[in-house]
Formats: sequence, C-alpha cells, structure tokens
Amino acid sequence: MWRKIHSNRDPRDTLFSELKKEFRPWVIAVSGGTSKLLAGHPRFFFCAMIVLMLVSAGLSFTVFRHREKPVDETISRGNNPSPVEDGFRQIMKTTGELQQTIRLKHIVDSLTAKKQLTPADSTALDSALNRLQHIHPLK
Repeated sequence: MWRKIHSNRDPRDTLFSELKKEFRPWVIAVSGGTSKLLAGHPRFFFCAMIVLMLVSAGLSFTVFRHREKPVDETISRGNNPSPVEDGFRQIMKTTGELQQTIRLKHIVDSLTAKKQLTPADSTALDSALNRLQHIHPLK
C-alpha cells in the first residue's frame, strides 16, 4: 500500500548538528560576547541572579499562590437542608436511576436477542446505551 522511502543520509547527521553547522558563525559570536560580558562583570550578574531568585520566590508565595475555593454560602449561613432530608433525596435519586437502568437493560436485552435489527431498532439500542452511559459514566 505505502512505498517504503529509502534515505541515503548519514545517521550521524541530526537536526541539531545541521543547525549548528549552518549557524556556527553567529553562535560563536554570541557565545564569545556573552563570555566576555560575564567575565567582565561577575559580581553584577551574580547579584542580579540572586535578586531574580528572591523576586521569583516572593511572587510564588504571594501573587501566584492558588487561592482556596470560596465556601458555599448556604453552608456558611446554616440554611442547608437537614441530613435526613438530604439522605432521603439521595435514596430517591438512586432508586430512580436503578429503575431506569433496569428498564433500559430490558430494552437492550430484547434488542440484542433479535437476529436482524431494523434501523429503528439500531437507533433505539444506541439511545438506550447512551442513556445508560449517562446514568453510569465511566470513571
């Protein structure tokens, strides 16, 4: 299907080595100038490095710190429903999901038992499986 492409390049030639060959005069000039500048003023660059590290540490503990999420107002005011009421709602929700799961399981079982599916059966099976996945998402 796909033709294999043969290359006669030297395996030692890499992108980095080719870029180095191409830009060697500029790299040498920049590295030489940088070395002279650093050798001429070592104390200044050392102090600048220390100051930048202190500024970075200060910013990381103040500006870039992750704030805690605000507390829900209903909990802080004390207007939340009672634990019994909340537990009952959870039980009712779970019961409804269980009833719908059983109903959807019967639909899926009856459709998969057929030897030949019509387009309407395929659509019904797909929607039932999608609803099941919505009720019980994969984690």
